[in-house]
Amino acid sequence: MNSLDLAFTSALEQARLIRNKEISPLELTQVYLDRIEILNPTIGAFFHIAAEQAIVDASQKTEALVNLDLIPLFYGVPTAIKDLNPVAGMPCSYGIKYAKKRIALSDDHITSRIKQAGFVILGKTATSQLGSLPYVEPSGFPPARNPWNLDYLAGGSSGGAASAVATGLCAIAQASDGAGSIRIPAACCGLVGLKASRGRVSHAPVDELFSGCVVSGGLARTVTDSAAFLDTIAGYELGDPYWLTPPEASFLELSQRVSRPLRIGFATEIPPIGECDDECKEAVLKTAAQLEALGHNVEPIEFNDFDFSKLIEPFSIAWQTQTDVGVPGLFLDRINRQLWLKAQVYRAGKYVQARQKLYRFARKVVELCHPYDVILLPTLMRPALKVGEFQRLGLSTLLDRVIDWFAPCPAFNVSGQPAIALPCGFASSGVPLSIQLVGRPADEATLLSLAYQLEQSKLWIQTMPAIAQPPQ
Repeated sequence: MNSLDLAFTSALEQARLIRNKEISPLELTQVYLDRIEILNPTIGAFFHIAAEQAIVDASQKTEALVNLDLIPLFYGVPTAIKDLNPVAGMPCSYGIKYAKKRIALSDDHITSRIKQAGFVILGKTATSQLGSLPYVEPSGFPPARNPWNLDYLAGGSSGGAASAVATGLCAIAQASDGAGSIRIPAACCGLVGLKASRGRVSHAPVDELFSGCVVSGGLARTVTDSAAFLDTIAGYELGDPYWLTPPEASFLELSQRVSRPLRIGFATEIPPIGECDDECKEAVLKTAAQLEALGHNVEPIEFNDFDFSKLIEPFSIAWQTQTDVGVPGLFLDRINRQLWLKAQVYRAGKYVQARQKLYRFARKVVELCHPYDVILLPTLMRPALKVGEFQRLGLSTLLDRVIDWFAPCPAFNVSGQPAIALPCGFASSGVPLSIQLVGRPADEATLLSLAYQLEQSKLWIQTMPAIAQPPQ
C-alpha cells in the first residue's frame, strides 16, 4: 500500500495493520507528518504540529508492540486534538493570537481517554476563537480552508479537524459540538460527524459546558470509525452532572447491526428561515428516497408553529455568560469582544431565565421528534461559506447570516439528542453536500445503524480532494 492510500485508510483498518505488524506506528506517523509539512501551509488545518513529541511516542509504541498482550483499540494510530482541549506540553490558545504560546500543564479528560486508547497525537487543530463561530478565521491565524475548493472555508468551530481529515493528514480527529461545531465542518468537508447525546461523554475536569449543550466527539470518513471513537471517549467520570447508562454493546458493534424498519420523518424547511437551497434540498430528498428503498417508512413532516428563532436569545446569553478562558476581553477579536462586553452587564437572573427558556425549548423539540425513530434534515441551509465572506460584517448582521446558514443544528444541542452529519454528493461549487440524521435521546445505536446502512448502500462514494494528492 502506497503512502497516499495509507493516509486515506480508515482508522480502524490502520489499527488492524499495526496489530498485524504490517506497518508500525512510527511508519504511519511519519507518513502523516510528511503530508502535514507539505499541505498544512495551504489548508491551515493544524495550529500546532507536535512532530517531535509524536515521533517519540510512535517510536516507543513501535518498540513496545513486540511484548504487548492487550493492545488498545487505536494503538499507534495518529490523531489530532482541537485547540480548545488541553494536551500536556502543547499550546492551548483557544484561537486567541495572544495565547499562542500558553502551554497546557495537564491533559483534560478527553485527551486522557484518547491517549489511553493508544492514539499518537500529531498536534492541535485550528478552531474559531473560543469555538464561537461556525468557521475558522481568527485573527493572527490562517483560515482553515476547504480542501475540495480552497476558496471556501472548512466550517467550524472544528474546522481544522475537518480540513485535516478530509485532506488525509489523519484518519480521525477529535472535535466538539456546542451548536453544530462537529456537524457543520463535517458537512463542509464531506465527512461523518457525530454529536452524541447529552451525558454520553464527560466534560471532566469541568462540571459542564454551556448548559450541557457542548459534546466532544470526532470527525472521520466512516461511520464505523465514528462509532469506535465514541466507544473510546464515552463514559461517566466522578462528579458529572449528566450521565447515561452505557449501551448493551459497543457502539462499533451496534452500528453494524441490521436496522429494523424505522419510521423516519424528513423536512427541508426550518421556520422562520424557510426552505434550504435547492442543492441541499435535493440531498435530503435523495436520501429520503434511498431510505424508503431500504425498507423504512419515510414521510414528510412540518414544524408547524415551531419557531427556531426563539432559541437564539437564550442560547446566546447562556453561551456568553459561560465564556471565560482567563484572557481579558480586549485580547479577543472584534466579534468575540462585543459578545464578551455584552455578557459583563448580564445579571444572574437573566442567565437563570435563559437556561429555563432553553429547558422549555428542549422539551418541545423532543416532543416534536418523539413520533419518529429518526428525523432527516439538511445539515446546512446552503453549502460551505467562502473565505472572508463574513470578515467585515457587524455583530448583528453576522449572527443573522450564520444562524440562517446552520439553522438545522443548534436545536439538538439544546435538546441533548444525538445527531450525525453524513456526506451526500457535491454542490456545483465543488464543495460537499450533507444530510443530518437526528435520533431519540440516548439512542445513538439506532442512529449509527441507519447511518451505516446508508454508507453501505453507496449513497456516497469515498473520494479524495485533488489537493490531497501532492506531486511526488
